Amino acid sequence: MIGIIDYGMGNLRSVQKALENVGASTRIVTRLHDLEGVDKLVLPGVGAMKPAMERLEALKFVDAIRSFVADGRPFLGICLGFQLLFDVSREGGDVKGLGVLHGSVERFPDTVKVPQMGWNQLRIVQKDCLLCKGVKDGAFVYFAHSYYAKPDDLQVTATLTDYGFPYTSSVCRGNVWGVQFHPEKSQAVGLRILENFVVCG
Repeated sequence: MIGIIDYGMGNLRSVQKALENVGASTRIVTRLHDLEGVDKLVLPGVGAMKPAMERLEALKFVDAIRSFVADGRPFLGICLGFQLLFDVSREGGDVKGLGVLHGSVERFPDTVKVPQMGWNQLRIVQKDCLLCKGVKDGAFVYFAHSYYAKPDDLQVTATLTDYGFPYTSSVCRGNVWGVQFHPEKSQAVGLRILENFVVCG
């Protein structure tokens, strides 16, 4: 069973539908009790880091997410849910994140159009990451964001994407996966990545 956390800031139904299209059994998780029987967890999200963390705190999901990850169960963060994995975001000041991965979330410089909206390519750098299984180097996926993750440990980077400079567009560290792009909007490539998550672990 894959749980999808509902904290009021994600396009849950499209993520749920995409996961079910690749064979997953899913449950929308709106309270801690809903985590019972969940084997894998997805944290989607659209919006800003500060209200997202406030909502997760109010719903008592922060410690639950950290415990879920520490238990070694597969976890996937999507877009804002990916950025929430890091220590801090510069969006709206220095906003503390979940701290599952060390690093920061920074705003794109004014030298590029902000936000990045639309299709861009993945350069696969972590060849053995299950997230990328069956995904071709240079594959296109769909992005919509103004901030990007900057991991302290570049070895967690699964893919890079060039947008004025190469930045980390997905991570893979053990049971923790995160993608800056929207796999549920990325057609066959996105569905393959979600399928990889469904069958992992």
